[in-house]
Amino acid sequence: MKSTRDGYGEMIVELAKKNKSIVALSADLTPSVRLENFKKKFPERFFQCGVAEANMIGMAAGLALDGKIPFVSSFAVFVPNRCLDHIRQSVCYTDANVKIVSTHAGVITGPDGATHQALEDIAVMRALPNMKVVVPCDFDQAKKAVKAITKTKGPVYVRLTRPKTPGLPKQSFKIGKANVLRKGKDVTIIACGPIVYEALEAGKKVNATVINCHTLDPIDKATIVKYAKKSKKIVTIEDHQIRGGLGGAIAELLGENHPVKLKRIGADGFGESGSPEELKKKFGLTVSNITRTCRLKK
Repeated sequence: MKSTRDGYGEMIVELAKKNKSIVALSADLTPSVRLENFKKKFPERFFQCGVAEANMIGMAAGLALDGKIPFVSSFAVFVPNRCLDHIRQSVCYTDANVKIVSTHAGVITGPDGATHQALEDIAVMRALPNMKVVVPCDFDQAKKAVKAITKTKGPVYVRLTRPKTPGLPKQSFKIGKANVLRKGKDVTIIACGPIVYEALEAGKKVNATVINCHTLDPIDKATIVKYAKKSKKIVTIEDHQIRGGLGGAIAELLGENHPVKLKRIGADGFGESGSPEELKKKFGLTVSNITRTCRLKK
């Protein structure tokens, strides 16, 4: 049980030891976004920007255009939400090599409540030209994702979470290539982020193919269409709004390439305060609800 944000904090330090171009920027949330160790080891490459997220994005764009690899980190509800204009204009329009790694996404942020539970960030970032969108499922995949995006030119958004979550079977990681975790005959479950764990547990109960779609943009068209053709139904599950996120991306893809029965599980409104388990139950992000949805005939 480790958090995806912890995977980020470990890997950025490992990478920075070998790559002096890596710099990190924080908006007064250094411990929470797991950059405290980076700050201690590389103080000359760490920039504390204060509660000024838009300025932080502008600084990162300038550093990137000067040859650095800036990692920008904040809570997902602040970045991208508070500085969308700057991300669009300064990062995406210039195709700057900025890596935006945001934590505390989704309702599993828990007691912090609706104001701090980002449920729209995937939709926002998917809409931006040049922006890649990555949502690791666990600690190990978060480390692999951070390593991969460092080698990838251009803007990347990585969505991480606060609580410790179960580790999944070891998986390879390649941007734009989904992982098929199990194969079944009756239904295909597609998930992203730590909620992949619940998807996999449900898949064992209903003879389902389970896909970890860790990259939302570019999405793995070949794999999604392949299993849509084999299945009677697709069920998507995400800790995000059902509009514009994973479910929206799958609906767009299949609508153009292979229409099939689709059920989306996710948020349809704001979150609220509560434990992660209570909120997962409220929004249907549980093994029992996924199983029930997979068994529906309509």
